[in-house]
Amino acid sequence: IAVVAVMCKPHRCPHINFTGNICVYCPGGPDSDFEYSTQSYTGYEPTSMRAIRARYDPYLQTRHRVEQLKQLGHSVDKVEFIVMGGTFMALPEEYRDYFIRNLHDALSGHTSNNVAEAVRYSERSLTKCVGITIETRPDYCLKRHLSDMLSYGCTRLEIGVQSVYEDVARDTNRGHTVKAVCESFQLAKDAGFKVVAHMMPDLPNMGLERDMDQFVEFFENPAFRPDGMKLYPTLVIRGTGLYELWKTGRYKSYPPSTLVDLVARILALVPPWTRVYRVQRDIPMPLVSSGVEHGNLRELALARMKDLGTQCRDVRTREVGIQEIHHKVRPYQIELVRRDYVANGGWETFLSYEDPEQDILVGLLRLRKCSEESFRPELKEGVSIVRELHVYGSVVPVSSRDPSKFQHQGFGMLLMEEAERIAKEEHGSWKIAVISGVGTRNYYRKIGYELEGPYMVKRLD
Repeated sequence: IAVVAVMCKPHRCPHINFTGNICVYCPGGPDSDFEYSTQSYTGYEPTSMRAIRARYDPYLQTRHRVEQLKQLGHSVDKVEFIVMGGTFMALPEEYRDYFIRNLHDALSGHTSNNVAEAVRYSERSLTKCVGITIETRPDYCLKRHLSDMLSYGCTRLEIGVQSVYEDVARDTNRGHTVKAVCESFQLAKDAGFKVVAHMMPDLPNMGLERDMDQFVEFFENPAFRPDGMKLYPTLVIRGTGLYELWKTGRYKSYPPSTLVDLVARILALVPPWTRVYRVQRDIPMPLVSSGVEHGNLRELALARMKDLGTQCRDVRTREVGIQEIHHKVRPYQIELVRRDYVANGGWETFLSYEDPEQDILVGLLRLRKCSEESFRPELKEGVSIVRELHVYGSVVPVSSRDPSKFQHQGFGMLLMEEAERIAKEEHGSWKIAVISGVGTRNYYRKIGYELEGPYMVKRLD
């Protein structure tokens, strides 16, 4: 899958009017000394620079990046978009529609008048859009925002959490409470989204103990428990409120070795159903006054974990491709593994095909029995939803069932069958829904699903 990161135009942070200012650590934005950058970005990250070169035009950003990836030798038949650049959902509706429409059109080559039309053509495009990820804040992740995002073909949300402590959220001027975080997680998961949280260790007034405790809380407390996490240790950047605190000695970053230790301890806590997407921001070193001093923090943390004898068991470390590159091991005996946990008012089942001996993950499926508060009409009253289906690598399973029939069914099919069984027999659901990327809808059509609203659904009679 080729990941294409695009940026929306620079706009003021939505909570300036509400809290009088942006977060203390936040660089960029139209008012900063990086004047042509979006909020939270400096304009010097690779993505920002590509966006600026295209003058923030979504169509051009996509075309340029796809061409670039092709020249680098990637096959670009599946594209996943990431919409960055401040709070996209805070922008006016017309602009958002124009932006998403152009992302789909850039892949399908059709010129559409509205999002619905763009999505229709994008379904049949040669270059498929298998998912869109939108970065947002908990207060821009309410029912109407979620419904808008579903209509865009968005499948994953990245929610800025930063800290699980109310006092820290208040003092860093987040402009929303931690309670809002829990509520937005539940709404998002009940609508079928995958939730990736951005977390920031080393914020002001934290200290190691609280930093450690907050991650225990974050993974243990059912009110959080995200599907993925991006770990961004706090950076001090010129022009932010934090820079002033740092300059006058009221804020100090952890020394590098402490930070590596902390990250190693955090990674050891990550449950096997969570994926750590990133450790560290993509901000060039010269702009950072204080904070992370190594460019390869994750590597150092994993090395430290080896010394401590702990393991990182998140999805990314265990997936088959990564294992093959780093450790030259291939899965040998693959079996279905099931993990159930409670999260955000619902019942989550994480199904995966793994080689338990070598701890390698081949494919995964996230199934959820929604909470009572599910607000989408398609998901009301006894519907289970598949929030993610992902098969890594291309291993064809040998099925012990009727060989003439199941020879060419991949792991995806087998996972879906098991999910349907659980939904029917254990959840007692009469219908199963899948939140599917626009380009993958035809895959589900082949196995008996049909489009209802933004979801692919199938009756379980």
